[in-house]
Amino acid sequence: MKYRLIDAEKTHHGVSLLARVLGVSRQGYYAWKNRSPSRRARQDEALTETITRIHTRSRRTYGAPRVHAELRDDFEVRVGGKQVARLMRTARLEGVHRRRRRGWTRRDPAVVPAHDLVNRDFTASAPNRVWTADITYVPTGEGWLYLAVVLDVFSRRIVGWAMADHMRTELVIDALEMAIWNRRPGPGLVHHSDQGTQYTSLSFSRRCRSAGIRTSTGSVADCFDNAVTESFFATLETELLDRHHFTTRAQAKAACFDFIEGFYNPRRRHSTLGMLSPVEYERRSAQ
Repeated sequence: MKYRLIDAEKTHHGVSLLARVLGVSRQGYYAWKNRSPSRRARQDEALTETITRIHTRSRRTYGAPRVHAELRDDFEVRVGGKQVARLMRTARLEGVHRRRRRGWTRRDPAVVPAHDLVNRDFTASAPNRVWTADITYVPTGEGWLYLAVVLDVFSRRIVGWAMADHMRTELVIDALEMAIWNRRPGPGLVHHSDQGTQYTSLSFSRRCRSAGIRTSTGSVADCFDNAVTESFFATLETELLDRHHFTTRAQAKAACFDFIEGFYNPRRRHSTLGMLSPVEYERRSAQ
């Protein structure tokens, strides 16, 4: 609008000159300037404040779809997704974007890996039917911190995790022990991973057998065979690791713990779960 352009440029040029160049009257500009905001402008301003609050609460990670879902569910505000996207663009609010991560799988050629019992079907009819697992790395000023997780395919919830300065088999067993303690699974649960030496080791296989868990592995160097865990790590890296520098491993451990247990599991909306968090999805499914 011409009057808005005059308002934006009046500190650099006189109002009379701008009005003459744009073909409007000086009096018209001042009448527009003194006019009260329209009803729609007031509504947009109030909605933008709520959107900004949601975006901040999401640790500045949510894009328009998740902000729209939160407006609907938590604030009972019924607006269109396009309006949310427009207001976020105007307020210069953006979600974070995923990046491709590098893998660390090291296969032991002397070991015969377990069969693939999942075959890229990452669905489950109930909790504790299929778990997936993997390891990622976190850079710190003291060197790498390694994070192993166990994810329940049903709700995408991280049910077990462990962190250490090494990638030995104890790391993945510790994550498995947490998952078993938290979930108390019945016999027949499938634990799916890549063919890394940690997951094909004798000690890991023994622990799974003792808990009544069937092991499953995907093919080598194929991220799609463990896509849901790869997706979680992409979220972790994009929404946390790429945005922070950790001086010590202790700082990184605290941040990863807070992300998993303070944000991802209880609060972060998941597109696969109908924009519910893993905890909320399990709660509603149990009802």
